[in-house]
Amino acid sequence: MIYEDRKEAGKLLADLLSEFANRSDLVVLALPRGGVPVAAEIAKRLNAPLDVFIVRKLGVPGQEELAMGAIASGGARVINDGIVKTLRITQSTIDEVAAHEQLELERRERLYRAGKSPHQLNGMQVILVDDGLATGASMRAAMRAVKTLKPAKVYVAVPVAEAETKSEFLREVDGIYCTQTPSPFRGVGQWYKDFDQTSDAEVAQLLAGADITAPYAKPQPDPSNR
Repeated sequence: MIYEDRKEAGKLLADLLSEFANRSDLVVLALPRGGVPVAAEIAKRLNAPLDVFIVRKLGVPGQEELAMGAIASGGARVINDGIVKTLRITQSTIDEVAAHEQLELERRERLYRAGKSPHQLNGMQVILVDDGLATGASMRAAMRAVKTLKPAKVYVAVPVAEAETKSEFLREVDGIYCTQTPSPFRGVGQWYKDFDQTSDAEVAQLLAGADITAPYAKPQPDPSNR
C-alpha cells in the first residue's frame, strides 16, 4: 500500500487504535516533524490530547553521528552507558553537549507549543507516533526517554515499518501498532506519494488546533487487559 500522504496514513493507523478511543488517561505523542500530521489524525479520531515529544541526540564530540545519549521533552535524559564507558567520556563533557542541545530543544518547544506546557505523562497511557520506522533510532531514544517520565504504558504506532525493527520494539514497549511491514522495505519515504518535509509552521499549526492540557472523556478499560 502506498499512502497519499501522512494524513491518510494517520487515518488508517487510527483504525488499528480504535480500542484506545475516549480514554481519560491517554496521550498521543508525535515525533516532530513527520510524525505530527500522522499523530494529529490519530488524536482527533481517538478524542485524545496531542503533544510532541522532541528528542535531541547527544553526539560524541568529534563523532557527532555516534550517540552517547539523548535528551527529550519533559526533562528526560537517556545515556548510552556502553559508549560512555568505552570512550571514557566525562560527565562534564556529557553536560556540555546536553546544554547545547537543550537550547535547540527549548527553541522547538517554544515554536511548536506557543506557551503551552508539555502534557504530564506520569501514570498515563502513551502512544508514540512517527511516520515510519526504518532503523528506529529516533523512536528508540524517544521511547526510552518517555519511560523515565513514569507512564503507565508505552505503545508505538507507525504506518509503515521494517519488519525486523518492529520485532525489536516488541521487546521494549507494551505494544506496537503498524499498518504494514513491506518487504523489501527500501525506506519510509517509498511508501508515500507525498513525502515532502513537514515544516515547523505546519507542526505549530497542528498543535495549535489541539488542546494539550484539557480533561478528556471518562476512563475506559485498559486495552492490554482485553
